[in-house]
Amino acid sequence: MSAFITLDSVAAVTPDGRPLFENLDLAVGVERIGLVGRNGVGKSTLLDIMAGDRAPAAGTVTRTGSLARLDQSPARSSDDRLVDLLGVGPDWDRLARIEAGQADDADLSDADWDLPGRIAQALAEAGLPDLDPERPALSLSGGQATRAALARLLLARPDVLLLDEPTNNLDAAAREGVIRVIDRWKGGVVVVSHDRALLRGLDRIVELSSLGARTYGGGYDLYVERRDEEAAAASRDLDRADQEAHRVARDAQAARERKARRDAAGKRSAAKGGAPKIVLGAMAERAELSGAREGRLAQRLAAEAAEARSEAVARVERHRTLSFDLPSTQLSPGKPVLAFEAVAFGWPGGPPLISGLSFQIVGPERVAIPGSNGTGKTTLIRLAAGDLEPSRGAIRRGVPMAVLDQRAAVLDDGQTILENFRRLNSRASANEGHAALARFLFRNAGAHQRVGTLSGGERLRAALACVLSAEVPPQLLILDEPTNHLDIASIEAVEAALMSFDGALLVVSHDADFLTAIGIEREITLGR
Repeated sequence: MSAFITLDSVAAVTPDGRPLFENLDLAVGVERIGLVGRNGVGKSTLLDIMAGDRAPAAGTVTRTGSLARLDQSPARSSDDRLVDLLGVGPDWDRLARIEAGQADDADLSDADWDLPGRIAQALAEAGLPDLDPERPALSLSGGQATRAALARLLLARPDVLLLDEPTNNLDAAAREGVIRVIDRWKGGVVVVSHDRALLRGLDRIVELSSLGARTYGGGYDLYVERRDEEAAAASRDLDRADQEAHRVARDAQAARERKARRDAAGKRSAAKGGAPKIVLGAMAERAELSGAREGRLAQRLAAEAAEARSEAVARVERHRTLSFDLPSTQLSPGKPVLAFEAVAFGWPGGPPLISGLSFQIVGPERVAIPGSNGTGKTTLIRLAAGDLEPSRGAIRRGVPMAVLDQRAAVLDDGQTILENFRRLNSRASANEGHAALARFLFRNAGAHQRVGTLSGGERLRAALACVLSAEVPPQLLILDEPTNHLDIASIEAVEAALMSFDGALLVVSHDADFLTAIGIEREITLGR
């Protein structure tokens, strides 16, 4: 298979000189590659290097095919139409002039007569069938604009697509449309994503770390299986390396003690006399040489054992998983948590967003709110939290609750984690704040990080620490798309923590894997 992009011993650093990764070798051909790794490891930077938008700090990049990169948030002006987002506005206008009888010779010679059909096909493949190409760009939703950007790539037909989190902020139907496009793509694809449904169907997964890239053949499920096997093997190797290091140290100590006994015996024999000095000198020289050889051997064995242990530690660190526990809420099984009774809501002068909605949550139930974007999920959350009052009906809240959106807006970016904790828990001392944050893995200096510098996973973990460590912890946790800005390692950590949470959950998420992992028991369906 010929490669469209070849990276040889590539390294990258941040603008301030911090190393991201080094010695990265990768070839991209006619295949679909998923790029995964912790936030901040350099996945988007690697896409920049592949696209030629950024030079590597070391190594070489060879490109032999055409590349195109998905714009997650395409710029849209008031004059733009859908065809302008597709990058074919001038060609479309040329056909319009010909149809209106206003064309010149240049229009006739340059006309792309197949363009309307190709536009229709690209829009259909991107999940936007039947949209008017003349539709104002600003009338498109964010998800529609992202899919229009994908349709632009389909029209261009490059050899390689470079996609950075293409399903972020999309509802389930739009995500499935993007996945279908990637499944059907005949060229090369490199996609940075934490969307496990998308990653599941790819040809191979490349895990990026500070050491470079490690490739796993097959999709996400096989990657997880092999990753976990490697983690278990690394842990066993470290145990063996520790045992070997202890054995070498014991043997070296025993050798030193034997030498000390021999030296002492030799001195006692010399003190008694009876042996010629030349014999005593030869014995001393042999003992000294033997001791030196034993010392050098002990040093070599100790160095080899230390190196083997260091390598084993590095392998364990590569696979180390984040883990934290949520405090108990003591929510009893029969406790009424939240009830909507024939609730309706609509903005003044607008259509109803929610109408006649009734449901209840009792005890530590786990409930999801599915649905397409625009069906009222965020409105339901704001009603549940008391930020909005219903137009009709009643809402009954039986327990303390906390709401966390995908950006954890409860936190102040300009404050440290500890400052946020004490602002939200005013009766807590600094020591109590440190102790609470340590349970969420923000220990010592970690508690003094400014929230604005945190990754998505760190930010959500900090928000959980601040709201769940309250004097009266919330017994209902409402989560709005909590996984949108998290890497896979952080998602898995949050899933594990929520599985052990003994309170109630009300979750808005388009991530089916996440909902399954946290044990969702039922759904509340919205419709207008």
